[in-house]
Amino acid sequence: MKPLYYFVTLCMLFTLTACGQSQPKKSKASKNSTMENVIQKPENPYYSNTDTAKLTLTDAEWKKVLPPDLYEVARHADTERAFTGAMWKSETKGTYYCAACGNKLFRSNQKFVSSCGWPSFFEQDNPKSIWFRPDNSYGMQRVEALCSRCDSHLGHLFDDGPEPTGKRYCMNAVSLDFVPDAAEIAAQQKTLVFGGGCFWCMEAVFSEMHGVTKVTSGYAGGTVENPSYEEVCTGRTGAAEVIEIVYNPNETNLDELYQVFFTLHDPTTLNRQGADVGTQYRSVIFYQNEDEKKEAQSLIDELNYKHVYPNKIVTTLEPLKKFWPAENYHQGYFKNNKDKPYCQLVVRPKVEKFEKVFKNWKKNKEAH
Repeated sequence: MKPLYYFVTLCMLFTLTACGQSQPKKSKASKNSTMENVIQKPENPYYSNTDTAKLTLTDAEWKKVLPPDLYEVARHADTERAFTGAMWKSETKGTYYCAACGNKLFRSNQKFVSSCGWPSFFEQDNPKSIWFRPDNSYGMQRVEALCSRCDSHLGHLFDDGPEPTGKRYCMNAVSLDFVPDAAEIAAQQKTLVFGGGCFWCMEAVFSEMHGVTKVTSGYAGGTVENPSYEEVCTGRTGAAEVIEIVYNPNETNLDELYQVFFTLHDPTTLNRQGADVGTQYRSVIFYQNEDEKKEAQSLIDELNYKHVYPNKIVTTLEPLKKFWPAENYHQGYFKNNKDKPYCQLVVRPKVEKFEKVFKNWKKNKEAH
């Protein structure tokens, strides 16, 4: 268990106002837009995973849009240290792109694990995606590999690779962006369902947490199949307002998720969060397996033992039977209604608290 200092000293309770029981007017559905890029780099306007048009930029222009380490490798043919990352030995299925311009370079089935300590490939995805020139620097005769779209240095080509080509594209990892296949991503994802009062607050905070790929507001527990918001608000269905979190276990874990959960709300008030009263607002974790249950119970026991809260924690641990997504207007509520009084007075302080207490767990804390 990680140290509890994250919330022993900073677990301040919020006074909540009612989350509103009337259904707001539904806004017109926004049209879905297809993004051009698989990878988004707002700081680099020249980056595209689909545009193959030749780029001709000055060194000064590249320096403005590339991170320093990538700039030195891509524009000055620097070489990163071997074995400096996991990419050289990764066998995850996906696609590799030029990190400077987004040009598609390799597929994972063209990659092999080499003992050299750099990402190695035996074939490029498109014969036109990389071009080559002699490199006689450092008293050696080598073949330099460059991106055909932006002329960025990628690495070198050697004749000691495996069949069927016998080639080894020895690439700098910093010169590559990697996007795992959708099936690969889906296979890695896990879900977690819990509730602690109004789901607008919970969704707003966990949407900002690293490793969390999706958050859906909804309902769980109770006796009514697929209940509506109005039915849940009566308190007679037994269902609770909850969120379903989809997360990548390689980036975050149950311990971190539970720590944020217990910091975000008051787990000592029975069927109540501030002015929101009823079983639908209970503090609850819907576990899907024994690991989730044991880890939650262990943290609850430790919090109670250390008297982090003045009163005993009343969070219930209930088996998850079914999760029902809430109505569309509840999804992304804070993001779409930031100026409304409830969002300003209740949701925003929770988001700001998360950003302060768990700043190292916030998404995109550094510009990429």
